Amino acid sequence: MTNKPNTKPNIKPNITLTELDADRLDALLLTLPARNMPGRDALAAELLRADIVPSREVPPDVVTMHSTVRFSIAPANETQSLTLVFPREVGDGNGTVSVLAPVGSALLGLSEGDEIDWPGPSGGTLRVRIDKVVYQPERAGDFAR
Repeated sequence: MTNKPNTKPNIKPNITLTELDADRLDALLLTLPARNMPGRDALAAELLRADIVPSREVPPDVVTMHSTVRFSIAPANETQSLTLVFPREVGDGNGTVSVLAPVGSALLGLSEGDEIDWPGPSGGTLRVRIDKVVYQPERAGDFAR
C-alpha cells in the first residue's frame, strides 16, 4: 500500500496567534473601512479560525507579528525572507510585509513546514510554504512588543 500525499486543494492548516497579536489585529480591523479595503476580509477570516494562546505559550516555530520568516512561493519557485508587520510599520524596501498584504495574512500563524494556498495580489493562487521562522519575538523573550 502506498501513502499518497495530501492533494486536497484549499485545505488550510491550523494557525496559532498570541493573545496580544489577536487583540492588536482586532483593533486594526476596527479602524479599517468595511468595504474596498484589500486584505481586510482575509485577515478577519484568519482571526476567526485561529487558536489563540498566551504569548508565553506560543510554539517557537509559529509566525507571530514581528517575526522574520523565510518562505517559498509557488508556482514562481521564489524564496523570500520578510518580517511580518502592521501596515504603519511597512517601509520602502526594508524587508517587511504588511499583515494586510496577501502574503502577509497568509504567513500569520503558520508553523515551519506548513503550506497554504492563497489568492495572489494580481489574481490566481499562490502556494506559500514556511521554510523557517528565523526570528520570533516571543522565542527571544519579547512578550510586550
